[in-house]
Parts: sequence; structure tokens; C-alpha cells
Amino acid sequence: MHLKKIPVALLPFLITLPAVAQQLPQQLADCARIADTTGRLGCFDRLAAAHGMTPAAPVSPAAASEVAAAAPAQAPSAFPAKPQPDPAASSDPVVAAAAEYTMDAHWELDQKHRRGVFVFRPHHPNYLIAAHAYQPNETPYRPFRRVGYSADLSHAELQYQLGFKMKAVETAFELPVDVWFGYTQNSFWQAGNSKASSPFRETNYQPEVMLVTPLHTSILGANLKFLNLGLNHQSNGQASTLSRSWNRIYAQVGLERGRLSMTARVWKRLNEPAEDDDNPDIVDYMGRAELAGTYRVDGHEFSALLRHNFSTHKGATQLGWAFPLAGPLKGYVHWFSGYGQSLIDYNYFQRSIGAGVVVQY
Repeated sequence: MHLKKIPVALLPFLITLPAVAQQLPQQLADCARIADTTGRLGCFDRLAAAHGMTPAAPVSPAAASEVAAAAPAQAPSAFPAKPQPDPAASSDPVVAAAAEYTMDAHWELDQKHRRGVFVFRPHHPNYLIAAHAYQPNETPYRPFRRVGYSADLSHAELQYQLGFKMKAVETAFELPVDVWFGYTQNSFWQAGNSKASSPFRETNYQPEVMLVTPLHTSILGANLKFLNLGLNHQSNGQASTLSRSWNRIYAQVGLERGRLSMTARVWKRLNEPAEDDDNPDIVDYMGRAELAGTYRVDGHEFSALLRHNFSTHKGATQLGWAFPLAGPLKGYVHWFSGYGQSLIDYNYFQRSIGAGVVVQY
């Protein structure tokens, strides 16, 4: 830079600029250390005036509100702000999911809840209960008892249900259809029946394949959430006259309204050759449809399941109450009345009540 190109009026300013640059940071720091808000702002104003800057006039709250209202909306940023975590939400995703059950989350019906394929998910409730039966069904077992056998089935037994589902294909054929595989096992264990060597009285195995598609409509004030088409096999793995099994295709819809969620299912049995059919009249007792519902409030879940054959007037009713214990582990009270609590009892009327624990996600 050549001095002859600089106006003479600016020379004093340029000569004093280094000194000002050295003093200004210290002066700003001195103002910042003032604890009183009014005094601190006054210090900054005096400092601004000393350096030739006019402090802005104070703005009243009312005027500030008018300015903010008149200001044009800020254009959205190309980089959206990172969402802040909800302080009220649980840090445990399992607990949060259990506290906020929705069919969208349970069946991954929207992009928000998708978790990909081959991820184990809950299906039907997993529970363990100590149950008491009104009258155990002795008839199927009598032909297999040795001569002189005197031990009867116990009225008390442990009952448990274990199961899972996983998505095998997502958006099959580029359609909004997911393919799921599910498995459920029910066991009835005469754990306290030492005279009969504490046998497992019955175990039922139930694999199924399901096609699930989301629905976006309302019916009778409820949200119709999904349609499920499935192929279901159920058997007890026994032989001879103890064998029970059947195959079904079914259609199921899910509805939600506030704290109430419901499923309605109808099925058609796939008939077997007469010589291979262990239970040809099973539909007479199990019916052709099922209605289930759950009402959730303050961590409690009240559930009901109904089956009925309008031709034979046979069916079943199941009621449950789950209440909070710790996280997804809940206390569970279970009552059943009717036919088909297990496959070996599909044509035997039974009443039972039990209590234990259930894991619900």
C-alpha cells in the first residue's frame, strides 16, 4: 500500500488503530464481568459510544412482539434441525414400546416403525401361569395307561405360551405387502403331579405364514389398520389316538379406537383325507371365526377372546388382565371357559383359572 493514495483525514485513525485493537478485547471482558444486567448493558453502551457507534434505543416488549409478527417467515434450512429427545420418554426402547402399543408398531405398518427383515418380534403374548382346571380330561389317556395305574391328572398345572414372528419379505413384488412367519407354542405341564412323573399333558405347535398389508380407512368410528391373510398349521405332535392336527387359511383385520384395539378373524379349514383326519369334527367345536380385543389404560391391559359356531352353538370365552410389575414384565390373571383350550381338549368343555406373569412388548 502507498501512503500517497490514503486520504490525509484517515491518517490519525490508522495511527491509533493498533492501540484500539489491543484495548478493545480487555474492555469487552471488563463489561462482561459485571453481574448486574442493567450495569453490564450500560457498560457495553458506553464502550460503543466511545468508539463512535450509537447504541440502539431500548425496545419495549410490545414493540418487539409487533416486529416479530411483521417479520417474514424464515426460509426452511436445507439441513433440518435434529429432533430433540422427549425428556418424558423412556430411555429403554422396549419399555417405551410396551407403554405405547399400537398396531402400526406391532406390524410395522408405516416407515417410522419398520425394522427390516429377519428381526424377531413379539406375536401372541408370552406367559407362564399356575392354573386350576375344573375337571381334567382323562378320556384320551386311558388306553395308554398300564394295568393297575391309579394316578389321575391333577387339577393344577403350569401353562405357558411362547412365540415370535419375523418379517421374511418386505414390500413383496413392489406392493405394500409384507410376508411374515410366526410360531406359537402352548404347553400344559402337570408339574406337581409326582404320581404320574410330572408329565407334559399336552403341547401344541402352531407355525403360520402371513401376508400383511396396511389399510388407511375408518369404519364405525374406528381406524381400520391392516389386513392379514394367513396359512396356519396346528398340531400336538402325538401319534395314534392322541394325535390332533388341522390346517387353515384365514383372513384377519385389525382395528383401533383410542385405547381399544381389536382383531376379527375368519377361517376355512383345509380338509384332509378321511383316513388321515384325527379330528374331522373340530370345526363344530372351534367354530369358523374369532373376535379378540384389548383395552389399555395406565399400564393395565384387559383382554377378551370369543369363538362361536352358530350351527352347533359351541365355542369359547377367554378373559385376561395384565397389570404392571417391571418394564415389559406384567402380572397376569387368565380365565377360560369352553372348547379348544388345547387340541387334545378340542371337543371337551373346560373351565380353568390361572395367575402368573406375561411379557408384553
